Amino acid sequence: MKTLIVGTGGVGGYFGGRLAVAGHDVTFIARGAHKEAIEKKGLQVKSINGDFSVEQVKVTDKISEVETPELVIIAVKAWQVKDIARQLKPIIDEKTMVLPLQNGVLASDEIKEFLPAKNVLSGLCRIISKIDAPGKINHLAVDPTIVFGECDSSQTQRVLNLQKIFEEAGFKARVSKDIQADLWRKFLAICVSGLLGVTRSTYGEVREQKETRQMMRNLFEEIAMLAKALKINLEPDLVDKTIAFIDTFPYNSTSSLTRDVWEGKPSELEYQNGTVVKLAEKAGVDVPVNRFVYYSLLLMEKRARKKTN
Repeated sequence: MKTLIVGTGGVGGYFGGRLAVAGHDVTFIARGAHKEAIEKKGLQVKSINGDFSVEQVKVTDKISEVETPELVIIAVKAWQVKDIARQLKPIIDEKTMVLPLQNGVLASDEIKEFLPAKNVLSGLCRIISKIDAPGKINHLAVDPTIVFGECDSSQTQRVLNLQKIFEEAGFKARVSKDIQADLWRKFLAICVSGLLGVTRSTYGEVREQKETRQMMRNLFEEIAMLAKALKINLEPDLVDKTIAFIDTFPYNSTSSLTRDVWEGKPSELEYQNGTVVKLAEKAGVDVPVNRFVYYSLLLMEKRARKKTN
C-alpha cells in the first residue's frame, strides 16, 4: 500500500517503519537533522519488541512533492492537524484514506474542515516512544496498537482490509465498533500528562504518593462524568481500569506532553485538559482538577508558543 507518514516522530517513525519493513511503499515527512540522518543512514528503531531498521527510506519535507497515496497516517502534534489537512488537499484522490492518530477527540472533525468526509477515518494509537536522536526512534513501553475505524463506526471493507495490512506489518490493530468511546477511553488516560507536568514527576512518582494518586483518580473521574454528560458509552469501571493500566508503565516514564512542558516547548495542553475544561463548561459539568492543571500550565504554554512564532 502506498502510504504517507506525516510526522516521523515516536509514533509515525515506529508504525511507518513497520509498514516499510513489511514491504509497503512508505514515504516519510521529516525535517532538519532528522530528515538528513534518515536520508544518509535510514530509519533505526529501538524497540522492546525487537529492534529493526529501514534502509533507503523515502523521505521529504514537502507534502506537495508526494505522489497520491492510498493511506495517509497523520502523526504530528494535535495543534498541527489543521495545517496538515490543508496541505494534503492537492495530493489526495477520492480513494485516499486519511487516518489521524492524535491525542484528544477533535482531530477527525478538524480534518473534515479541509478534506471530504469520505476520505477521513478516525483513530488512536497506544505506544510510548520518542526520537532518541536524528534518525533514531526509541519504543520504550506499551504494546504498539492502532485502534481505528470509519467516523460513524460502520464496518466497511476498506477498514477491514487496513486492519489486515497493519497486523501483517507486525503490530496490533483493531477496527472499532464505537470509535468515539475508544477515543474517549484514551483521552481520559492521557489527560494525566498535565498532572505530571504540574508536579514535574514521572508516572511512577505520581502514582506512588497517595495524595497525587488521588488527584489522578479525581482527574479521571471528572472526565468520565463529562463523557457521560456527552452521551459517550464508557464502562462504569473505566477509571479503575485506567489506573491499573498506568500502574504497568515503567516507573520513570513520562508522556510527550509532559516532556514538552518541562522543556518549554509548545504542547498539546489545549487538546487535553484544555478540551476537558471547554467541553465541561458547555455541558455544565464541574472539573476542578482538570481546570487546576490547565490553568497552572496555560501561562507556560503561551510563553512557549511566543518563542516559536
